[in-house]
This record gives sequence, C-alpha cells and structure tokens, in this order.
Amino acid sequence: MPPKVEGVAMAVVREADEEGANAWYVYLINRREVTLENVLISSRGYGEIEGEERKTSEMRHHLEKLGPKSWARIERIVEEVFALSNQYWLSFYIGRQLHDKKYIFLAGSIDEANFTNLPLMGVRGVMIE
Repeated sequence: MPPKVEGVAMAVVREADEEGANAWYVYLINRREVTLENVLISSRGYGEIEGEERKTSEMRHHLEKLGPKSWARIERIVEEVFALSNQYWLSFYIGRQLHDKKYIFLAGSIDEANFTNLPLMGVRGVMIE
C-alpha cells in the first residue's frame, strides 16, 4: 500500500507579479522535516462554464528538491479558470519511497472567502492539504 501523504499542501495565493499587478500563483508547501525529491506536478482544469464542457491544457512541472519546511512557486493561474475544478497531481520521493496525491481546487473554491493563514509562508490564500 502506498504511503499516505501528510504535511504537504497546495495553495493558491494572490500577490504582485513582476510588473506589480495583482496575479494568482500556485505554491507547493512542504511542512515536513524531510526533503521531497524528484517532485513532479501535473496540473489541469476541467468542468463546465455556462453549460459548456471546458478543459485546460495539461501543464507539467519538475522540482529537483523541495527542502524541509519550505515552499516553491509552481505556476501562475488565471482567474478565468476559477470556474473550473483545478487538479494538481503531485508525486515525489522521500528516500527510495514514491509518494503521490491528487489535490483538487473545486470550481469556485479559489476565492477570498476561503482564504486561510498559510503555514510557513506568512501570507493568506486557499490551501488544500
């Protein structure tokens, strides 16, 4: 049986982009005391907008390592896809053991009403753990 993923979260944060404009970014947060290695994340959005099936292209991201008690920016996400469910499939190694978990921000859930204080980062955003 695969190991249960604990202490690892996905979060969406609104912050300034390089030009100082408001933007939304997806982060991976490692609350554990160990390094995550060979981290792979695939992301895609899917669902219905105004009765029409929609899906985004799938994006893939790789991090060689994510150290203990740290976080990394994964991708920018545009508000137009907040009406879709946004799925992040995460896999990583701890030592020689593979871990994986699917995180889904349900349609409409990326909203300030759902903001919480994000661990380690010291900012507010929407988090799934």
